[in-house]
Amino acid sequence: MSGQGSILDIQGPIVIARLPNARTGEQVKLGRLGLMGEVIAREGERAIVQVYENTEGLRPGEPAAAMGEPLSVELGPGLLGGIFDGLQRPLETMLQETGERIERGLVIPAIDRGKKWPFVPDSSLKVGTRIGSGAILGTVQENVSVTHRILTPPDVAGELIDLAAAGDYTVADAIGRVRDRQGRIHKLHLSSRWPVRMPRPFAKRDHAVQPLITGQRIMDTFFPLLKGGKGAIPGPFGAGKTVLQQQIARWSDAQIVIYVGCGERGNELTEVLDTFPKLTDPRTNRPLMERTLLVANTSNMPVVAREVSVYVGMTIAEYFRDQGYDVVMVADSTSRWAEALREVAGRLGQMPVEEGYPAYLGSTLAAFYERAGRVETLNGQHGSVTLIGAVSPPGGDFSEPVTSHTKDIIQTFWALSKDLADARHYPAVDWLESFSLFVDTAARWWHEHIGEDWLRLRNRALRLLTEAEELIRIVNLVGVEALSGQQRWTLESARLIREGLLQQSALEPKDSFCSPEKQFLLLSLMLDIHARGAEMLKLGMPVQELLRMPLLAKARRWKIAYGSDEMEDLKREAANIVPIFDALRAEYANPASQRHESEGTES
Repeated sequence: MSGQGSILDIQGPIVIARLPNARTGEQVKLGRLGLMGEVIAREGERAIVQVYENTEGLRPGEPAAAMGEPLSVELGPGLLGGIFDGLQRPLETMLQETGERIERGLVIPAIDRGKKWPFVPDSSLKVGTRIGSGAILGTVQENVSVTHRILTPPDVAGELIDLAAAGDYTVADAIGRVRDRQGRIHKLHLSSRWPVRMPRPFAKRDHAVQPLITGQRIMDTFFPLLKGGKGAIPGPFGAGKTVLQQQIARWSDAQIVIYVGCGERGNELTEVLDTFPKLTDPRTNRPLMERTLLVANTSNMPVVAREVSVYVGMTIAEYFRDQGYDVVMVADSTSRWAEALREVAGRLGQMPVEEGYPAYLGSTLAAFYERAGRVETLNGQHGSVTLIGAVSPPGGDFSEPVTSHTKDIIQTFWALSKDLADARHYPAVDWLESFSLFVDTAARWWHEHIGEDWLRLRNRALRLLTEAEELIRIVNLVGVEALSGQQRWTLESARLIREGLLQQSALEPKDSFCSPEKQFLLLSLMLDIHARGAEMLKLGMPVQELLRMPLLAKARRWKIAYGSDEMEDLKREAANIVPIFDALRAEYANPASQRHESEGTES
């Protein structure tokens, strides 16, 4: 500890204590209960502390102690599969020790101290070898799905004095020693600690080149996000943010998933905590929790713990990135986090700006999102953290500060629409409000792996949907009869794309996940039907007959009739499109038939 003192004043989660030697950012233990907090400012010998727990019952005069280090998380084997609160305390262990109500001041290690892990040292490391920061010392097979790479801490480098032989060790056991350039000896363990507000270092940033495949068509096909990118899901209450994030966590092709529930309603987080442990990883047929970690901080928990929970999740994500993994971190929601910033800033008397938020809201959001990215690690591997933050604008107003600042920072924007959600169109991603800055980069991947026409087909579909929106406005004013045959067919084709492609049920076994191959095939088939129908209209076919074609209803059901592993069956079904339109073309391309049609129209 760096200093002892006493509590002087209490203002909700803000406590003023006499701590002459405490540094800004240092952890503090307060009162007889030992409530944890963090020094956020200093005034002479007084430290202003934000407390992570409820301060009810805390009194001036009680002791305060600075702990000598900033808020840090423990990193090592045993994290995956865990469910933690915003301070990285394991909730299941807390339930066993204290029951359903969390006791204040409770300190529980994040990783089980008694469990032994099978450590296999790197055979290339010899005594006397100079190792750098972040070097891989060996591996621990944490579970069937994930091999945990044991790293030297980023602030440790030097000559390897010794390294433990293969065997079972706890996270507290020393597995090696390193002598740095100053001659100091550092013990190495299976676990290490790192401050949550300090980004973990890396060698250099890489350009993100591969899209994150989520299995959701509206995202992958129309508004892609790259591995190592920054995305946001803004939407009002009831628009489906939580379900969409759960779909991403379950189906995305990331190797590690970090889900942070930050200030959301307890019933929503309870559903997440109940659902995830029961899910099966579709790629390994193993429990999904083997590569997932949950951080739960509900809206009734202390506001300051809400603010710090996103940093806890991000630091853990960076730790697995440094092992060479592709990590997805989902934060639900950054609006509740920003509200915590606003409340603390108000108690500190800081000048409010837009809607009461502090002036540093934009820079704080930017600093947090910038911790995402694809990097070359200190040990030469490549890893990524893809950050997806949910935003809950009051009343669905995307011009409010958190949403507008986020929109300026991120690269993929999946805007959810209340109107689409009310119409039972899920995912309720608005194709007019959403955007992606990764389209050109993603196009190179799609062209190489799936189909060369991806970008052209995607742009055609978006133009068709945009034209249909304009036509819908006309129909609402003067009725559908005012439209030409081509315009009515445009409306029907856009409806086919919306219902047969963009709508996707999370509960439908064959449609909950859609492979890139199936996405591309469905998109090309929908546009093929549109193009062939437009050609028939030019030959004189009445639009009413086109709209009555049984093919349209069948095409809408293709997404649920054929799974991603039944592509050959879907291709055989799609092969019937050509004969259907060939038969119609033969009929309407016949001049006699055209004359008959013309005479019928005149009569």
